[in-house]
Amino acid sequence: MTRPHAQTIPVWTPPLGDAVPRSLCTDCGISRTADPKRCGHACQFIKPDYPALETRAHGRPRDPGREDEAFFGPYQRMLRAALVPPAAGAQWTGITTRIGARLLETGAVDAVLAMAADPNDRWRPRPVLVTRAADMAQCRGMRMGTAPLLALLEPAIALGYRRLAVIGIPCQIYALRALEAELGLERLYVIGTPCSDNTTTERFHEFLALLSDNPASITYLEFRADYHVELRFADGSHRRIPFLLLPLSKLPGDFFPLTCRTCVDYTNSLADITVGYMGGEGEQWLLVRNARGEELLGLLGNELRTAAPGSAGKRRGPVMGFLKNTERAAGGLPVRGMPNFLRPLVGWLMPKVGPRGLEFARARLEMKAVETILHLRRQEPRRLRHMVPAHVWALVAPYGLTPNEDEKP
Repeated sequence: MTRPHAQTIPVWTPPLGDAVPRSLCTDCGISRTADPKRCGHACQFIKPDYPALETRAHGRPRDPGREDEAFFGPYQRMLRAALVPPAAGAQWTGITTRIGARLLETGAVDAVLAMAADPNDRWRPRPVLVTRAADMAQCRGMRMGTAPLLALLEPAIALGYRRLAVIGIPCQIYALRALEAELGLERLYVIGTPCSDNTTTERFHEFLALLSDNPASITYLEFRADYHVELRFADGSHRRIPFLLLPLSKLPGDFFPLTCRTCVDYTNSLADITVGYMGGEGEQWLLVRNARGEELLGLLGNELRTAAPGSAGKRRGPVMGFLKNTERAAGGLPVRGMPNFLRPLVGWLMPKVGPRGLEFARARLEMKAVETILHLRRQEPRRLRHMVPAHVWALVAPYGLTPNEDEKP
């Protein structure tokens, strides 16, 4: 395999094999490699072993004495952060892609595996191999859909790259960590972004069409921790929609695939550093998980403004309401919504009295745990004992959800 000319192909996607059909698959890319059978021990949705992989990646599993590790996974410290000045075109301020650029600038890695936009659709993710720092700018922004990022590992290694960075979502990073020891790399940096709800790019376009009469003009969409979705348009205008006013009832029942409704790792606990927003109170939220994560953070130096994350409000009420509605949805019953005349009022109140900061993040993790268990019980009950780790059962125990004898991990 020959290396693409760096001056003519800034970011490169090699030809990829076809995916091997799997059930509960997000196409992380491993099934497209020379040995697709590795999915059997690398997949998050078969029989994950988070304590073992957390110990391998961070030197220890979750510490029961640190309450927030039950939610967020092992970490050394958490920060609220922003890149100063923000990077143009970034989803938030550009911390993730700036870390990738700095790794290339300093020569710490030969290449970064990341996602860029498909040339024909700004929302469709395309896995790319990036070897020049300036080209990380093409990876800014949110994409919606699955893309086989880890299929790029073999081409990268074939080109002689032995020092890599990977920017990925949890199901990709779990498989990467499961296979890390057999890749023969000299060094691997893992930058994780949170993910809990994905869909196909085609379905995402259907959602955009419910939000605007001119969905092609939408250039940015973000679910924010202030209970609003923010939209930006090609003409420079902005719009914020309260969560409660979103047309979610118009989405088909399978809009989110079962994989995303049963994910147990929203916070990407196996990354060296997780860069998200849930606990950031309007800024980005960083979880530095190990020494390599500290090294990545240090690359940004004075470009980063940081503060301690805050926490406010109470999560129990919203989580209980979510549990009741999810029980109905998982059972095929219509979800009970509040009267339309109350929605604007509650949408105005939630950012002021609802869970915020780290309490918002804890609420979201408990909701994901509830969703995982209820949907697996309904659709794939035999998978529960293998797919749901003990720390997820601990999150839902305060809400009366406990494993049956044949569900215990």
